[in-house]
Order: sequence, then structure tokens, then C-alpha cells
Amino acid sequence: MKHPKNLFLVGPMGAGKSAVGRQLARMLHLEFVDSDEEIESRTGVDIPFVFEKEGEAGFRKREAKVIDDLSKLDGVVLATGGGAVLDPQNRNHLGARGFVVYLHTSVKQQLARTRKGRERPLLDSGDPAEVLESLMAEREPLYREIADLTVETDGRKVHAVAKDVLDRLE
Repeated sequence: MKHPKNLFLVGPMGAGKSAVGRQLARMLHLEFVDSDEEIESRTGVDIPFVFEKEGEAGFRKREAKVIDDLSKLDGVVLATGGGAVLDPQNRNHLGARGFVVYLHTSVKQQLARTRKGRERPLLDSGDPAEVLESLMAEREPLYREIADLTVETDGRKVHAVAKDVLDRLE
């Protein structure tokens, strides 16, 4: 298979969508875009602030607009937010406008990767392991539904995952 003009990365928080996306964009000489970063750029505030002021529904509305806009671009690697697949229109846009790669990771690996760093509003609402299990149960069928390719990320370095994606696109 030839390299697609657009690669869209889906998967849960902590799967490595942003890090792998940046690496893939460098390797493919494409532009990297991140839907969460674009929301922050457009609003001038971080994602936790959007959640605090507008709730998840407000955030998802903004996310849908950003996914629509970014998925129309040509020559991009797009890292989506973990919940972007919840919206049927997002799934339609992603599936119709590019090649979708599901970066799969276990809840155990998600816990390890999300403990430090970026604030994650959905993990503020209870036991992180229970929240991640619940999110995975709801979202994994949707990731798999739109994925053209699924790649395992557990215990793997960013470069190895990106190379795996490229090798499997050949």
C-alpha cells in the first residue's frame, strides 16, 4: 500500500497519539496537527479549563468542529483526542478523509503513562483505573470500527511504533 495522503491517529489517552504522530509526520514529511492543541490554540485556554467552564458537552462540540476542519486538510498526520470517536460525525469524517490508525494500549499502560504530565479532566472524577476501564469499554469498539490499521503500543518506544506503522503501510 502506498502512503496515504492523511493519517489519522485514534486511541485512548496515553496511547502515544501525539508523540507517535509527530514522529510519523517527520518520517513521512507531512504536517503534524493535534486536535487538542488546536482547541487550545483557538480558545486560548487549556483543555481542563474548557471542561471546567463548558463541561464535556461543550468540549465535544469544539472538538467536532476542529476534527471537521483538520480532517479536510491534505498531507497531515492528525492526533485526535481519546474521545473523538464518540461522535458519529467525527468517525465519518476520519474514515472518509484519511487512513485511520488505532494505537492500542492496555489500561495498565495508560495508567503508567497518564500519572505524570498533562492534566486529564476525565481522570479527575474518580479512581483512574476504574475510569480508564470504563472509557475503554465504551470506546474500543468505536476505535476498531473506524481503524484501517491497529498497532500495539504497550511497552514500545515512539520510534518503534512509528516505524511499525510505516512498515505496515508498505
